[in-house]
Amino acid sequence: MFNLQYKKAIVTGGGSGIGKAIAIALAKNGAEVHILEVDAQNATSTLTEIENNGGKAFAYSCNVADQMAVETVFSTIGAIHILINNAGIAHVGKADTTTEDDFDRLMSVNVKGVYNCIKAAIPQLRKNKGGVIINMASIAALVGLADRFAYSTTKGAVKAMTMSVAKDYLHEHIRCNSISPARVHTPFVDGFLEKNYPDQKAAMFEKLSKSQPIGRMAQPEEIGHLALYLCSDEASFITGVDYPIDGGFTTLNN
Repeated sequence: MFNLQYKKAIVTGGGSGIGKAIAIALAKNGAEVHILEVDAQNATSTLTEIENNGGKAFAYSCNVADQMAVETVFSTIGAIHILINNAGIAHVGKADTTTEDDFDRLMSVNVKGVYNCIKAAIPQLRKNKGGVIINMASIAALVGLADRFAYSTTKGAVKAMTMSVAKDYLHEHIRCNSISPARVHTPFVDGFLEKNYPDQKAAMFEKLSKSQPIGRMAQPEEIGHLALYLCSDEASFITGVDYPIDGGFTTLNN
């Protein structure tokens, strides 16, 4: 099951966290993985782990917000079977505390970046007569989260784009779904705690963990397993769906 042998995948933001876990999961199951990072060096640890396990991976320097750069890299890679739109940035703030520059920056990466990659991927997916697009949304697209105005806005757009793409390319055998994680224990979380709560890291980590009804944060590998399934032929009947993976946050946190 979940055999991706002879499949070629692009993973944006595959150098760490969720993107790294997805890239490794796809490679372990046979996919040739192409990782896009702003700085290709950020993908070194991912490449090393994939290659040490007998997989095949490549890294490219690419800012997903730059359409010309994205088009160039996708043309270089050529025909693909899978696109994982994972690259994204976060922001803390309410509507009246979010600056225009911060709002534009998040829209540029989290929304335009996804659009740029989808636009560049469609011709390459057509070469294989179809394929799979997975967009990384968030529970922030589904429920209200405090101090996440701009981030929530962008992830709501990603979820809407997912449904639109699924509809438009259904008859070209291109499936499109999104994944909406709750809090995942990534290097971003550790950096956030170090920056904002240097003397209370353990207590705050516990508090953040317990905000999920299941009592802990997700591990990146758990998101990777869901992405692997959705990319596989076993999920061939699934398109136009958003998958919350949230430890019960959106339904049980009442």
